[in-house]
Amino acid sequence: MNTSTNTQTNAQKPKILVARAIFPEALAKLEESFEVRSNQADQILTPEELKKELAGVVGALVTGSERIDAQALAQAKDLKIVANISVGYNNFDVPAITTAGVMATNTPDVLTDTTADFGFALLMATARRITESEHWIRAGKWDKWSIVNNPLGMDLHGSTLGIIGMGRIGQGVAKRALGFGMKVIYHNRSRLSEADEKACAASYVSKEELLRTADHVVLVLPYSAQSHHTIGEKELALMKPTATLINIARGGIVDDLALAKALREKTIFAAGLDVFEGEPSVNPELLKLSNVVLAPHIASATEKTRRAMVDLAIDNLRAALGGKKPPSLINAEVFKAE
Repeated sequence: MNTSTNTQTNAQKPKILVARAIFPEALAKLEESFEVRSNQADQILTPEELKKELAGVVGALVTGSERIDAQALAQAKDLKIVANISVGYNNFDVPAITTAGVMATNTPDVLTDTTADFGFALLMATARRITESEHWIRAGKWDKWSIVNNPLGMDLHGSTLGIIGMGRIGQGVAKRALGFGMKVIYHNRSRLSEADEKACAASYVSKEELLRTADHVVLVLPYSAQSHHTIGEKELALMKPTATLINIARGGIVDDLALAKALREKTIFAAGLDVFEGEPSVNPELLKLSNVVLAPHIASATEKTRRAMVDLAIDNLRAALGGKKPPSLINAEVFKAE
């Protein structure tokens, strides 16, 4: 970890932690106002290292790789805010953060369209066997055009898309499906308003009906103890053998080992995964399969969107340290208490 210096003495500046590498321009802007403990080497901090780095800082920019819980906060007596550079915050123990009197924020909205774009790209790549076909060409297996002996995929147009998790990103995926003439069904913790359903041309169904009916299933729900293994062996068995499964949500929502078994045994046709249990590790059984498209958690990875995420996290940090309510505060009760 590096500590920045500037013309203004560090003793006069509040100390903050930037736990992972960010854009140099953003870091330089922070250094104008703060003494910054930065990690531009982008090494993932161990729990003990994180605990040490949080001690003595008033704010921290973190990512999903930093678990913020009671242990991490044990010595963070001056900490006022932890700003996640992510819309998801399953790395936050929100009750523990709230008990410590620390504000917690995330970065919603700015990545909605980019993530929905990628979800649809992953769906198309999976259904039409794009990466499998590329590997087929690179391996020298394409020696002629053929009606039946080239990789045959599944259509999107005219098919039924099932979305589990109908928040901002889920609705974004649904709206993109309209251009392909897809029928959209969804399952969510709570039903959308009539206006939102109409905007997405989406119909609410039970999870079981969705799994049995959908030709393509996209997962866009937040991770929690309740959503752990939302898709496991039982759920995969309900799906059509011609169906695809796309996960752009969080690792742990799918039982990756059960999925590998279902793909190997052709219980379902194919899967596209941007997230994994225990990432960046990937279950080795998945790596053996050709009917799964694998991506390294890049659904929000465009430069414009990642810059917007960093900027919003910094806005949250500055607001909290300036005595204002952060734009995307998760635990509003902490701010009210102040």
